[in-house]
Amino acid sequence: MRQIPVDTSAATVMVAQAPEPKIKDRRTGEIATDAETGTTLLTVNVMFALDGDVEILNVTVPETGISGDLLMGTPVALTGLIARPWENEFNGQKRHGIAFRAVAVTSLVAGASKPKAA
Repeated sequence: MRQIPVDTSAATVMVAQAPEPKIKDRRTGEIATDAETGTTLLTVNVMFALDGDVEILNVTVPETGISGDLLMGTPVALTGLIARPWENEFNGQKRHGIAFRAVAVTSLVAGASKPKAA
């Protein structure tokens, strides 16, 4: 699967919605885990502002990559952000989009702790 690194150095990024467990299967409520480490995955909605454009991104991050209190409006840094184009077909309907994943989401508020060690 193609992964595209995203440069966040010139962007302003703030939490739009606090982290929540990523749901793997909506029918069963199964929580998603990282295939390599088994770590629980979370999703964090962030406001990503760059050059006068603002987007809300749904970013997947391992639970161990969350640091500090990530409440709405908290400025954050996204470490290792990548974009993955995806496409699937269900009942003859094609769907496509871009999934975002980060190694860590770190609060930029003074006193925020470092990400937990894996």
